[in-house]
Amino acid sequence: MPDQLGPPLPQPLFGRVAIIGLGLIGSSLARVARRKGLAKTIVAIDLSDAVRARVAELGIADEVAETPEAGVRDADLVILCVPVGANATVAAVIGPHLKTGAVMSDVGSVKASVIANVTPYLRPDISLVPAHPVAGTEFSGPDAGFATLFVNRWCILTPPDGTDPAATEKVRAFWSAAGSNVEIMSATHHDLVLAITSHVPHLIAFNIVGTAAHLEQVTNSEVIKFSAGGFRDFTRIAASDPTMWRDVFLNNKDAVLDMLGRFNDDLAALRGMVERSDGDGLFDLFTRTRAIRRGIIDIGQETQKADFGRLPAGSDESQ
Repeated sequence: MPDQLGPPLPQPLFGRVAIIGLGLIGSSLARVARRKGLAKTIVAIDLSDAVRARVAELGIADEVAETPEAGVRDADLVILCVPVGANATVAAVIGPHLKTGAVMSDVGSVKASVIANVTPYLRPDISLVPAHPVAGTEFSGPDAGFATLFVNRWCILTPPDGTDPAATEKVRAFWSAAGSNVEIMSATHHDLVLAITSHVPHLIAFNIVGTAAHLEQVTNSEVIKFSAGGFRDFTRIAASDPTMWRDVFLNNKDAVLDMLGRFNDDLAALRGMVERSDGDGLFDLFTRTRAIRRGIIDIGQETQKADFGRLPAGSDESQ
């Protein structure tokens, strides 16, 4: 299999990169930073003793810091890879220890709240360039990461007005080297777009799997036993990290509620088609939605391979 990431960079983009939170995204960042030579030194920071020990065993970072304060000291780039609800707490702890001119970023799927919650703890000489890699699996922890997670996936940057353009360019170059397609937009626009493309679909998946769980109690395990592909796809999404998604919905509440309102209107219209036996209407709707799926595949954001084209556990590319 050809190397999807290509050769290492001739020179590191940053001297010292500190990654806070070594779950799926954080550990994948550590792996790709190592593989591509994005930093001279990769520092792993995590409050969990077990996670720090596992990261040291895996050897995916050059240093494993005992505390956030020690880990971010002298770092040129600090990336928050924690649930969005924890960003303010972490920023308050590390803010006084950031070096002059450091760049702060994150990987959360909500952006306006990141800016609102982190900015108060940063000195004027620190640049905040929020980022959202639109990539992931339902798995978590340092063993779940792999270097090619971000290849041909979008990473959206939402630098606040007045951010140093040089800092934004450095973060853009970092994600581009990690294999991502990079887009820049406002935090508000990002949150509205992701509400319909990610947050509401997850909410629907959580809900329908919950409904099936209630039904399971009265069907002698037949829901799980006879689960078809559509339901299994929902369970994959619904297996996502509960802490992360709780924080997403609480921090993007307005946009999610707006999109849920539109969804409810469309669902009512669909129910009306079924009630009226409107075959033509159903066929037209399903034709349009099928075309969207094909469009996603055509631009390389999905594959028709089994299991969504993800690499099997233990494959060479998982490291």
